[in-house]
Amino acid sequence: MKIDITQSQKVIITVATTGGLHGKEANPDLPEQPEEIIRAMKDAYDAGASVAHIHVRDKAGLTTSDLAVYHEVMQGIVETCPGMITQVGNGIGVRFENGRQMPGVTFPQEDRMALLDIKPRPDMLTVNAGTFHFQHKHTEVLFDNPKGWNAEFIRGCNARGIHNELECYDISHIENMIKLRDIGVITGKMHFSLVLGIDGGISASPKNLLALVDAIPEGSSWQVVTIGKHQTPLSMMALAMGANIRVGFEDNVYIDHGVLAGNNAQFVERAVRMSRELGREIATPAEARAMMGMDAEHSRT
Repeated sequence: MKIDITQSQKVIITVATTGGLHGKEANPDLPEQPEEIIRAMKDAYDAGASVAHIHVRDKAGLTTSDLAVYHEVMQGIVETCPGMITQVGNGIGVRFENGRQMPGVTFPQEDRMALLDIKPRPDMLTVNAGTFHFQHKHTEVLFDNPKGWNAEFIRGCNARGIHNELECYDISHIENMIKLRDIGVITGKMHFSLVLGIDGGISASPKNLLALVDAIPEGSSWQVVTIGKHQTPLSMMALAMGANIRVGFEDNVYIDHGVLAGNNAQFVERAVRMSRELGREIATPAEARAMMGMDAEHSRT
């Protein structure tokens, strides 16, 4: 994809408030319960975030696939954040049944496929674009995302009018999505998330970001997702390249070196400042929908 550093398109900010891995042991202010997640999304929305990237937890604070919990969180975001784009993470996360110092387990593909039936219906569901070994502290799992399964999932999204965000953890994952586009599974504008810094995926470096962007088809929209200490410098680089960005506790719990963030909105506020320093204003939810080739807010029944 060709990059024009002189363009000044508005920036779409996604906030990932919770994630499916670490919890309050990493940052006591990380939102886990539905009311906490909804409040965090509202604060981020007020600060300038247009997209809500959603993972949920059960009463014990463990990552869950329970559609009733998704329903509660989705309903709360729809009611408190008018027009905000709702985006549910298809990987769900890792469940630490025996404590976070012991290996956790991933969710079966039938639980992940069941996300198609979340009510209210989300605007977007993510697609994890390739299979790889994912490691987080004491846990290493095979994150199984074959093209055939992804094709079935995307067709289910198409049938329900749900858009997809294509999460790519390596260059081969971009090729996987291009192949699904070429056979007609993916239709319309492609939305890529380039994830750098996950243990098992591509490492976070300027060289790797440039390589990933070079592999994206022309006409796509894209954002960068970077982990921990890499988040701010690579986000600034991506903004200068015309990208959108994702921030939030899923990707980073520190607002500065050794300083825990007090809330997700702090990350959004910094993203707004960074964007404006580069002469780029922030897209409203309505503008973000238009930029991503999405319809106006749809019926969620």
